[in-house]
Amino acid sequence: MIEQGMSASELLHRLRELSGRVDAGLEGPRPTAGADFSQLLRASLDRVNAAQQSAASLGRAYELGDPAVSVTDLTIAMQKSSLAFQAATQVRNKLVAAYQEIMSMQV
Repeated sequence: MIEQGMSASELLHRLRELSGRVDAGLEGPRPTAGADFSQLLRASLDRVNAAQQSAASLGRAYELGDPAVSVTDLTIAMQKSSLAFQAATQVRNKLVAAYQEIMSMQV
């Protein structure tokens, strides 16, 4: 769970940890050690999108009666997609809060 008062480095560490758990089965661009924040954010959002696309395609296949798609696979894919989206939403909320705090500072 992401907590109030978390520093930016703790938030990034937590995001990487959650992203690794959620995307254990997904392939996609992995950020390198020297990547900047925008590259990390883009890669994370790409993985969230991939999880959502995967869940949607499994859902369509299940609805069409594909025998290769089980309800458990569909449920797991949907939960991974949901968790990834929730984590991305929390990161967005933290970024907006940090931006608002910076903008309200007097120089």
